[in-house]
Amino acid sequence: MTEILGKYADFESLREQAVQLRRDGLSLRQIRDRLKVYNNDILQRLVNGEPAPEWTKRPNAKDDLRAAARDLRLQGLTYDQIQAQLGCSKSSISLWVRDLPKPDPRYTDEERHTLMNAGLARLRATQDQKRQETKRAARDEVGPLSDRELFLLGVSLYWAEGTKDKEYRRSEVLQFINSDPNVIQVYLRWLEMLGVTRERMKFRLSIHESADIPAAERFWAALTGVDVADFQRATLKKHQPKTTRKNTAAAYRGCMIIYVSKSADLYRRVEGAWYGIVLGADRAT
Repeated sequence: MTEILGKYADFESLREQAVQLRRDGLSLRQIRDRLKVYNNDILQRLVNGEPAPEWTKRPNAKDDLRAAARDLRLQGLTYDQIQAQLGCSKSSISLWVRDLPKPDPRYTDEERHTLMNAGLARLRATQDQKRQETKRAARDEVGPLSDRELFLLGVSLYWAEGTKDKEYRRSEVLQFINSDPNVIQVYLRWLEMLGVTRERMKFRLSIHESADIPAAERFWAALTGVDVADFQRATLKKHQPKTTRKNTAAAYRGCMIIYVSKSADLYRRVEGAWYGIVLGADRAT
C-alpha cells in the first residue's frame, strides 16, 4: 500500500480534486479518467464520505413495493395481509418495515380464541361431511347381496368372531359373539339363509356386572326379536376398579352370544368354506 501511495504522493491534493468532481456530479469512472487514478482502492479512498450522484444509482425494481409495504404497515396491516396484497415474501416485508411501529392487535385474546374455535368447528364439520359422503357412496355401491356373497360374508364373520374347534378341545358347534348390533343382524340373516330356525338358537348376554343389565337385555331382545324371558342367564364380567374402561357409557350393552344347537355339520361346512376362501384369495394373487 505504501508503494501505491508513493505513486500518488500529493494524496490530499488529489482528494480535494476528487471530492470536488464528485460534488460536481461525476461518476467514479469519470473521476478516474480525469485524475488518471486507476487503482480502485485509492479511488475509493479519494471520494470516501461523498455520496454518489443520483444519476449513477441504478433503479431498484422493488422500490415501489417497499414504499407500498410501508404505507400498508402504517395503515395497520399485518405481514400476512401485506403479502396477500403485494405478493412479495414476508422476509422482504419484515426488512422494509421493521423500523415502523407494530399495529395494535385487531382482536383481544378472548376474541382470537373464539375465532380459532369457530374455525376449527367449521373445519371439523367439513371433514365430517366428507367422511359421511365417502361412507354413503361406499354403502350405495354395494347394493343387494347374492346368496353366495352372503354365505362367504357370513363364513368370514364367523371365523373372525365365532368359536373354533381346537385339537386340544373339540367343539364343532356354532357359537358367535359380538357387540356390534349390525354384525349380529347380518349373522342372523346368514343363519336364516342356511336354514337355521330360531328354535335351534340360544341367546345369552355377556356384560360387565357394573352395567345396566336389564336395559341391555331389552335392547338385544328388540334387535333379535326374542323375548327377554327366553334369554339364557347372562355371563357377568367382574368389574376391576383399577382398570380403565372406555365402554362405560349409557350406550354400552355388552356382547350378544348366539349358540346354535345340532350344528356340527354346519360348523364343518363353515370351516371348510373358510379354507376355501383362503385358497381362493391365494390363487387371486
